[in-house]
Amino acid sequence: MNNLQKYFKGDKIIWIIIFLLSVMSLLVVYSSTASLAYKYHGGNTIYYFIRHTIFLIIGLVATYVVHKIPYRAYFGLATVLIITAVLLLLITWIFGATKNSATRWITIPGLGMDFQTSDFAKFALIVFVAKMLSMNQKNDFHLKKAFIIIISVVCVICGLIFPADLSTAAILFGITFVLMFIGRIDKKYLLMTIGVGAVAFVLFLAVASLTGSDTRIGTWKNRIISFADKESEANFQAKQSKIAIATSSVFGKGAGKSTQITVLPHPYSDFVYAVIVEEYGAIFGIGILLLYLILLFRTAQIVKKQERTFPAFLAIGLILTIVFQALVNMGVAVGIMPVTGQTLPLVSMGGTSNLFVGISFGIILNISQNRKYQTKEEKATEQKFVVKDYPFIMG
Repeated sequence: MNNLQKYFKGDKIIWIIIFLLSVMSLLVVYSSTASLAYKYHGGNTIYYFIRHTIFLIIGLVATYVVHKIPYRAYFGLATVLIITAVLLLLITWIFGATKNSATRWITIPGLGMDFQTSDFAKFALIVFVAKMLSMNQKNDFHLKKAFIIIISVVCVICGLIFPADLSTAAILFGITFVLMFIGRIDKKYLLMTIGVGAVAFVLFLAVASLTGSDTRIGTWKNRIISFADKESEANFQAKQSKIAIATSSVFGKGAGKSTQITVLPHPYSDFVYAVIVEEYGAIFGIGILLLYLILLFRTAQIVKKQERTFPAFLAIGLILTIVFQALVNMGVAVGIMPVTGQTLPLVSMGGTSNLFVGISFGIILNISQNRKYQTKEEKATEQKFVVKDYPFIMG
């Protein structure tokens, strides 16, 4: 045990949860990709298992490497990261690969692998917002300046993501709003943000009502209509997911015995939670939910121990990104939210997603070590973190 603690530093509970989610990921992806294997690889079911295992290992290696890197490194990289994110999103817009009517990926030259730039943009934006909030906690004037900069950058990033991925843009907008709320941005500015968001949503609905079903906006429109009308033929995905869950039991049908994976769209990513419940039962479904909530709780405990604002805001933003996405994925699977296309972090099959989830966990684990070090820039600009000044974290 001492040898493990020597190499795997930081919060032990988070390390254990990462391991448990990874094991569940291997089990459920192997069984849920059977139909995909027969369709594209002549029934070679091991192909996607090996592919996913490699991506999962890459994510875990990223966690290990990053948890050794002092979190302060991201303070100086924040601006570079956000500029890179904007450039990558623009490149995706112009040259990106289109799948299912959405242009979200760029193909890495020479490797033939797809890279989802919105995952990088989410990470970059959280780092940038954490830095801006930490640098401007002195008084209301500084917070107003921080708000103007943050909301401008958020609008650019979310605006570039929005055309191809409405749900990711909405989740990211919501997380940055929560960060600003925790970061003591004046409520009148936050209310203004809500107003602008509401107007934008109404305009979106107006455009959607005039758009054909063969466009991306048409897809969003159909998803909203199908969610409102449970009997709609367009509600196929949600119906199959609910069938998978409803036909299960407390302990499930057994590993690899899902009957819905042959008809359920994307059972290895968007609807992986439905497969987990069908095969392993409600008890495992609740267990997965609890693991993400424990991650949130453990990170909150880590935040309370911080002496500086930057690691506090950074840890909050990163864990909210993971947990919000997980809750949306599970909400879609059980039918309480419209279909979004969000994956279950660290469980669903995916390359880019696993990489940046791994990086996020690595940063949180490094912050959990609570080392007392700072760069000169941090000492000059960052504020001390006093928990009692942030009642929303007291919990």
